[in-house]
Amino acid sequence: MAELILLDDVVHNPNTVLTVGTFDGVHAGHRAILDTVVRKAKERKARSVLVTFDPHPRNIINPGESGIKLLTTTQERSEILKELGIDEMVVIPFDRDFSLLSSEEFIRDVIYEKIGVSEFVIGYDHHFGRDRKGTIETIETLGKELDFDAYVVSKREIGDQTVSSTAIRKAISEEGNVERAATFLQRPYRLNGMVVHGDKRGKEIGYPTANIKPEHPEKILPQDGVYAVRVRVMDNWFKGMMNIGTRPTFDGKVRTLEVNLFDFDENIYGKEVQVRFFNRIRKEIKFDGINELIQQLKKDEKKAQELLAGH
Repeated sequence: MAELILLDDVVHNPNTVLTVGTFDGVHAGHRAILDTVVRKAKERKARSVLVTFDPHPRNIINPGESGIKLLTTTQERSEILKELGIDEMVVIPFDRDFSLLSSEEFIRDVIYEKIGVSEFVIGYDHHFGRDRKGTIETIETLGKELDFDAYVVSKREIGDQTVSSTAIRKAISEEGNVERAATFLQRPYRLNGMVVHGDKRGKEIGYPTANIKPEHPEKILPQDGVYAVRVRVMDNWFKGMMNIGTRPTFDGKVRTLEVNLFDFDENIYGKEVQVRFFNRIRKEIKFDGINELIQQLKKDEKKAQELLAGH
């Protein structure tokens, strides 16, 4: 993963190309900005950095609203950023005091003095700082004063991407449409978690499952249903199918995430895994009995194998 560094631990380096933002999801609309940071850093032989925040700023600034669910945890984001070529992800612990910094104070005290910057890349419509008063003009003005360059990624460079984190959240959590989410993200939706003990009902009916506890409680989960997935276990990838829901056939009350890995028979309790969602096979159903459930699981497995063969 791109090296994940808290602001207090960052090493000042004036030869740094950076951008700033939450970049939750690191979706297609973000790619033009991040690709520009990587390209500019290579040209300058500089460090490439994304400066981001945790928790999500909207959860601090508007505490009365329902919290923002995350498309990416900080760990997931750093992994994706490494795939895109970003060297470091500097995480600023976002709290009420930090939210009161003016845009000028943020650039002077944090970006310039603490992190270091030779070129600041910004999207054409980006605003930042207290009351979102920081603009492109703010960066350009301070760049001239403090001797760093400002580069604006134009709307043309970003393209006609009508992608937003809100649209992706809806596709995943309200529709279970992980295929559409993957189009917006330019990669399958992923979830990091740990394997925990369940009630072992799956093993009793010939479909042993690993129960997954998500890494972060605010991570967005796909709508209840059965999904074709690939799962990373100890750096190896396995095909599988995941059920998300309350298991109504067993009169379940608690929402669980259970994955059946194909051609796999190992004890992985306590292991960290990553699940990538490729297709939704069906919604969650209450069956009349165990035999009916088993017959459906056989169909689900066949369907998942067919779908995953195309990825």
